[in-house]
Amino acid sequence: MGLHGSKHPHQAQIVMLGLDGSGKSTLLYKLKYNESVITVPTVGFNVEMLETEARGPGLTVWDVGGQQRMRPHWKHYYPGTEALVFVVDSWDRRRLDEAKKELHQVLRSGSLKSLPLVVLANKQDLPGAASPQEITHRLDLRRVCGNRDWFVQLCSGRTGVGLEEGFRRVAYLLKTSLKQTEADIKNTVKQLKPKAITMMTKTQGLGCS
Repeated sequence: MGLHGSKHPHQAQIVMLGLDGSGKSTLLYKLKYNESVITVPTVGFNVEMLETEARGPGLTVWDVGGQQRMRPHWKHYYPGTEALVFVVDSWDRRRLDEAKKELHQVLRSGSLKSLPLVVLANKQDLPGAASPQEITHRLDLRRVCGNRDWFVQLCSGRTGVGLEEGFRRVAYLLKTSLKQTEADIKNTVKQLKPKAITMMTKTQGLGCS
């Protein structure tokens, strides 16, 4: 994972959001190139393509700037999105309420309804960083994610710990969602067939009379 390009026929579009300073670009470059870089606040977006396991979809990750003036433009990146990654600075507890507010607003978008969510609890290399239980509670994830699959992954953009696991979780949730969609389609077809037969029978009966 993290190699340039993709061998997969399907590239799943992933939008990665979070407040400014949460470390989105740093962790993406660490995952992609295994390099620790000093980044400046993203104005606009970065795009990187990541490979996953052979049977999984490739990931096209859109890293969108988190500055306050950029947040009203997040919605323009939602169409075509198949999963959401939200990055939080798990060390800076002062901004967790702000992160919660922005995340909840994002999840209310009809374009992102029921899409899987992975929260990357970044900066776990710093002493005293929030635990996954605290992140789950502070962001009120159990309530706001009642209609979607979600997961909190501890990670560090500086050391790289937890990054591959986080994006593998994205790929896993995508595959699970796809299988469920295929199962729903099959069930719908099974339900439609008896109805179609019943309607034909009724029509034939009317014709005979």
